[in-house]
Amino acid sequence: MTKTVLRGAAVALSCAALAVLPAVPARADALRAQEWALQAVHAQQAWRTTKGAGVTVAVLDTGVDANHPDLDGQVLPEQDLVGFGAGPGDTAWAQHGTGMASIIAGHGHGAGRQDGVLGLAPQARILPVRVILEDNDPQRGRARTEKAGALADGIRWAADHGADVINMSLGDDSSSAHPEPREDAAIQYALGKGIPVVASAGNGGQKGNHVSYPAAYPGVIAATAVTHVGARARFSTRHWYATVSAPGFDIVMADAGNGYLSGWGTSPAAAFVSGAIALIRSAHPDLSPAQIRRLLTSTAQDSPEGGRDDDYGAGLIDPAAALTAAGDLKPTPQKPSPAAYADRYFGPGPTAGDAADSPVNWLPWTAGAAGLALVAAAVVLWRGRRTHP
Repeated sequence: MTKTVLRGAAVALSCAALAVLPAVPARADALRAQEWALQAVHAQQAWRTTKGAGVTVAVLDTGVDANHPDLDGQVLPEQDLVGFGAGPGDTAWAQHGTGMASIIAGHGHGAGRQDGVLGLAPQARILPVRVILEDNDPQRGRARTEKAGALADGIRWAADHGADVINMSLGDDSSSAHPEPREDAAIQYALGKGIPVVASAGNGGQKGNHVSYPAAYPGVIAATAVTHVGARARFSTRHWYATVSAPGFDIVMADAGNGYLSGWGTSPAAAFVSGAIALIRSAHPDLSPAQIRRLLTSTAQDSPEGGRDDDYGAGLIDPAAALTAAGDLKPTPQKPSPAAYADRYFGPGPTAGDAADSPVNWLPWTAGAAGLALVAAAVVLWRGRRTHP
């Protein structure tokens, strides 16, 4: 890997803020040393059983850069349900989606693949479904009226085109967020086909703590975020729908192009949960979404008193323990869950008056709402062949 240094500017994607972080060399050893999350979830132990071979994870996001060296050969052709906005090579393209894909299935590169970042399921495939634009895309406002329903369409498309897991590191946790029948029905459709669905719990823990969708739809596995010391990340939304927690602070991931970034949010937490499910599905492909959910919750680390709470759900994911427990299970027939909230609507999404109460500013698209709010917010970009200013 080309020796690089960290740029000092970190763009907080969900709220357009800037932060300055110390420069750190982006050498292979430095990158791998920062991947504390893999140790926290016992990835090495899980890899003794499987690394996710044979599993396809749909990443519903801003697009994925299939040419990044850490994803080369892992990414299937993309389905673009937005149809406009930035494209490959633009700065406002696929940053977030590429990062999430690398958390799930990054395999590193170079001799022995010792360079770059490793995902939790490094042999899984990625199916990119572009349903939103990056926050800094100049055309993101067009989706308010033109692309309503992209998320619902993306869920159904992924379910019909080979997805074994659906990851949604996105959502709307503004004060006006409501369930939308099309999205709810699409999720029930995917669950009925035996496909687990994962979403970010929300980044509004310090800004209103509003319910977030799609995380709150019935059957969705909602991920909250923890830090490297196992504490709830302060930004992580706390609600009844929290299923499990996963690392979501100082997470190293790939950036579009050949660079890297480090960020925080319940977006990376959801990606880790999807990676864990990819490992389970690789070893036990016939388990139902309900069985996989129970495996994750029953084997979670640091389970709260009483078995769950709104901060951590059932606790920190432990895919190694889940794989062990799965050996005693027999697949059960999948029974589709009934759609819920059919008499409610999604709402107009964040407005200027809501801005102080919500971190959402990620392209509202479903009825002018769902933004990529649950993003890696404090993003530090590594760029090859650059020096620190």
